[in-house]
Formats: sequence, C-alpha cells, structure tokens
Amino acid sequence: MPATRSLRPPPAPDPAPLVPFRQFLLKIHSRCDLACDYCYMYEAADQSWRGRPRRMELDTVRRTAALIADHAREHRQSEVRIVLHGGEPLLVGARHLDELLGILTGALDGVAAPRFVLQTNGVRLGRDPGLLEVLDRYGVRVGVSLDGTAADHDRHRRRPDGRGSHAATVRALDLLAAGPHRHLYAGVLCVVDLAADPVETYEALLTHTPPRLDLLLPHATWDAPPPGLADRTAPPDRPPDPPSGPTPYGDWLCAVFDRWYGAPRRETGIRLFEEIMVLLLGGTARSESVGLTPVDLVVVETDGTIEQADSLKVSYPGAPETGLDVFRHTFADAALHPAFRARQRGTAGLGTVCRACPRARVCGGGLYAHRYRPGDEPSFSAPSVYCEDLALLVDHIADRVRRDVARLADAPDHRTDSPDHPEAVAR
Repeated sequence: MPATRSLRPPPAPDPAPLVPFRQFLLKIHSRCDLACDYCYMYEAADQSWRGRPRRMELDTVRRTAALIADHAREHRQSEVRIVLHGGEPLLVGARHLDELLGILTGALDGVAAPRFVLQTNGVRLGRDPGLLEVLDRYGVRVGVSLDGTAADHDRHRRRPDGRGSHAATVRALDLLAAGPHRHLYAGVLCVVDLAADPVETYEALLTHTPPRLDLLLPHATWDAPPPGLADRTAPPDRPPDPPSGPTPYGDWLCAVFDRWYGAPRRETGIRLFEEIMVLLLGGTARSESVGLTPVDLVVVETDGTIEQADSLKVSYPGAPETGLDVFRHTFADAALHPAFRARQRGTAGLGTVCRACPRARVCGGGLYAHRYRPGDEPSFSAPSVYCEDLALLVDHIADRVRRDVARLADAPDHRTDSPDHPEAVAR
C-alpha cells in the first residue's frame, strides 16, 4: 500500500523580517551565593538550573565565541553586546573569567568589537581584587543589584544563612563609584518593592552615584501574581482607559518619576522612564520591558543550550527552551526559531486587547514573560499582569511631557534668528 501523504498544507512563511541577534547573554555560572526570595532563577516555575553544570567550561565558551563571530560576520555587525550573567557570574573566579574573556575577545578580533557587560550582586567583587583587574583588562562594564536602603535590601537579598548582603554590595559599589574603576560602573538594578518607600528608595540608590538605574518589576504572571496583588488573576478584556483597578506598582513608579523628573538637575538616568519618554516622542526603545522593538537577545546556558530570555523561567517549566545548543546548531538556526520569531512581529504579535489599546506602541504589552496565563493560545497573548500599572505610568509620563512641550511651544522664541533676539537687533 502506498504511503499516505499528509493533506495539511505547509506552514506559511513568517512575514516578519528576520532579526539577527546583537545581544548574547552567557550564563557563565548557574549557582548563586545569595538566596533572594524573589529570584526567578531559583524560586520560580522553571528549575532547570538543578541539572546544569555549575560553570560554563572553556570548550563551551570556545564554541559559543566562534558562533557569535560567525553571526556577526554574516550580518556585518561592527559590534556585539555580550552580557555575562548567572546565577552569580563572579563565582567563576578571576582566572576562569580571564580565560573566558580572552577566548571571546580573540574569536571576535577583526570581526566585531565586543561590548562586555556583567550583572552581579557585588558580594565577590569587594572580596577578590583580582576580579576588578580582569574586568578592567577587557573593559567589562559592571551593573550591580541593590534594592535601596539597607533594611529594604536585606529584607529580600539575603545569604543562604539568612544574613543580609547590603554591606557587601555597598563595598563593591564603593570600589566602582570612586577611583580608577569608575569607567566600568554601568549602574544599579533595583527590584520594585511595595513595602519600601519609593522616594526613599530612589534617594538611597542615588548615594552610590549610579550612571543609570534600572527599576525592575518583580517577575510575575497571571498564574503567579506579583506581591501585594494576590487577586490579580484575570486579565482585562478591554484596554484600561483610564486605569480603574488598584495600581500600587504604577503609583510607586510614578512617585519615583516625579522625584527624578522634577529634580533641578539630572541626577542619574532611569532606563524605564527614559525609554517611555522616547517612545512617546516617536522614537524607538531597546528595552524588552516597553515598546515593540523586535527581540535581538539570545541566551546560552552553562551547558551550551540556546534559550530565550531567562525571565521566561517565571512562566512554566521549560518556557525558555528552544531545543537548540551551540554544539549542534548555530545562531542562524536560533534566529529562525518560532519562539524568537513570535517576539519580532511588533503590534501583530500582541493579543487582541493590547492591539486595541492606544498605548500599545509605547508599553508594547509589557515584558513578554509577564503576559503568561495558563491555557491561553497562543501563549503570552494576554496583557501584562502589570497592565493597569503600566497604563497609569505611561499616561502620567505622557501628561508631564505634554505639559512641558506645550510650555516650550508657548515660550518666547530665543533663537538668534528671531528679530527680537539681542544679537539680531545688533545686526
């Protein structure tokens, strides 16, 4: 009997343009020396870290470096961003870190300039001076996680024995903020905590003179709502216009925005606010948290598996998986993977509620992981679990910017070509 041929038509080609990767996040160590209670790596649904090697071995680094170079060469990229992450990446130690960075730098020599960034809790940085020497040698910019005041930080970011980590983190920030390593200081990442006063948190962070702040909403989904909002389990069925439910995270962020925006001089940058302002004014953002810029970041785990953004670990076991790895596949294979393509379609990649929302181009539906609700098809098609908070924040910033633009438009013309300008009168 002849074989029966499937009558199912082949899948339609994806109309979205192919987006090459420009950011490569390497999980160089899969364990951590802190036990933060909100950690999406160790406390959330996906527990794949348990079966992974502790560190990325050099053979894996070599294969990954070669693939990054191939990808950059294929797409004629003059530079690539390489993020060293964990767990706690500095647990690899100074010697392994030096070898790892040397391999990556060598593979990209003559192909693309590597822009290295490392995210750390800072505990090891103040303990091992050799680490800073290695980071300086390769120009690795360093971001440090700090959650505001000592009391607020130590409420969540504790060592496994329960002791706080604030003092150790501050020692690392002191090393970065002053002296010969200031040029490595990328900024501070802070997780929003409703129990902490927003303005007090911001001003505590300012004491460490960060070049930039990242304010991160706790990773949450409709299946696992954020702290303080246990009843937030059903997404809205229409755009929140205006927001009507409780918006504690939006209120918190608006309070920080007003303090930051209203300062008589620029004290630091805050990525979330700056990117919302850019989007409101018609620009594009590079953040995953807001906007509709196609995703260009790929993750390589310690064992060489290629995955999506690790924030997806909060969704369900296996959420970031692609089935690819650096030993059998390339980043070209990953770029064609449906999971990445789904996040490169702009407005068309949003659910029906988000597509109908006037803020969609700015908020972009929020962080992809925060849209997850069990049973939805396609997955991640719900609005963000922070939908109303984001709506409040976008509207609040838009109102402030609109008023300032209107004042600027109504102000006297101070250009030198104005007939009333002193220089024009003199001419």
